[in-house]
Amino acid sequence: MKKYVFKYLLLGFTFLQLSFVNAQQNRVLAWQEDIQAYQTGLEVKHIDVYNSVSKQDFESELTRIKESVLEKTDFEIMLDLMRLTRRIGDGHTSVSLRNIETHNYPFEVRFLEGHWRVVKVAKEHKNLLKTSLIKIEGIPINEVVSKVSEVAQFVENEYSEVIRTGEYIPMSELLYALHITKNKNEAKFTFIDENKREISLTLNPISNNTSTKETDFEALTISVPEITKPEDSKFDYLWYTPIKDTKAIYIKFKGYPSFDEMLAFGETLVGYIMANAHSKAVIDLRGNGGGDLYVGVVLAYALNLADTIDWKNGVYIMCDHITFSAATSNTALFKRLLNGKVVGEPTGSNPTGYQDMATFELPNSKLVITYSKRYFKISDTVTQGVQPDVLLHYQWGSFAKGRDNMLHWVIQDLKK
Repeated sequence: MKKYVFKYLLLGFTFLQLSFVNAQQNRVLAWQEDIQAYQTGLEVKHIDVYNSVSKQDFESELTRIKESVLEKTDFEIMLDLMRLTRRIGDGHTSVSLRNIETHNYPFEVRFLEGHWRVVKVAKEHKNLLKTSLIKIEGIPINEVVSKVSEVAQFVENEYSEVIRTGEYIPMSELLYALHITKNKNEAKFTFIDENKREISLTLNPISNNTSTKETDFEALTISVPEITKPEDSKFDYLWYTPIKDTKAIYIKFKGYPSFDEMLAFGETLVGYIMANAHSKAVIDLRGNGGGDLYVGVVLAYALNLADTIDWKNGVYIMCDHITFSAATSNTALFKRLLNGKVVGEPTGSNPTGYQDMATFELPNSKLVITYSKRYFKISDTVTQGVQPDVLLHYQWGSFAKGRDNMLHWVIQDLKK
């Protein structure tokens, strides 16, 4: 009897071993297929994939990634592909995790005046709002940033690298795969408040598939008293309103509608400007991550019909490090087409470079690969972002109190 029991146990153990080996072999084959699809897709679809990294170096790194599949987790392999994709050198070519379930710790940070400030946080931890993140699992934030910045995607210059790094810092899978945290399900974070008091606590991440409401979070927002968003605006990201105590119109352009919607918006806008004899215009592209630059040109076309505008000195174009892709192109084009003064921070993407993003999907991991289809030469020289005529940065003292110091400067200037 014992002999039969031992025999069945041995058979069961052998079956489990074979199943494990078979699963591992299938996983290796799946990743090898995906890695090949990644290279083939980029070579066929990208306008000039080897403009920054040589094909030899690219293939050498791909071979290394393929050979290391067995000893790495799926997310570590994704990080290897993300790190390699950064070497292609344009902000529209990336490994997107949109199809992958990830988890974020319940806060957001932005790099303002030399510190990683908490600008949004779950209400249960609202005491962290306005503090600065200084450590994760005891590791100084500068070391964390150094590791995260190497794999952050949608990076085109030093300005977007800072923005994207901040966006990736709260991701639990990424922190764990980079060996910053010891556990995917919790981590110890250390913050410092304005009184130099350290606050350490263990946080748990939230799945990106979990439905959360904006009301579950506390966030810093900035504004000026002279500008109020109309209650009847069709879009949250595109609207206009007069600036109080001036003859100026403020145009919020944080996102792109359809071509037809912009036509209708432009027609209404010009009618309003002419009816109220506005002589100055402020076009605010801060926070605009991009869309269709030709839709933006429709706005420029419409504005050009407004004869009451002072076309010599009356147009201001605002941008910041988040301004990206088509929004960067439109910032540069508006400067030329509308004779505008660019005010704010350098943009997160470059006006001349590889753009017009499209995507394809890897067959097994379902990773989405984005790539550039076109080369746009908006300016004659290649610059790191659109460089403003008037350089301004967000001031933390104002930001923390909800005041928009950049927009305040513009309003004071147009009153002169």
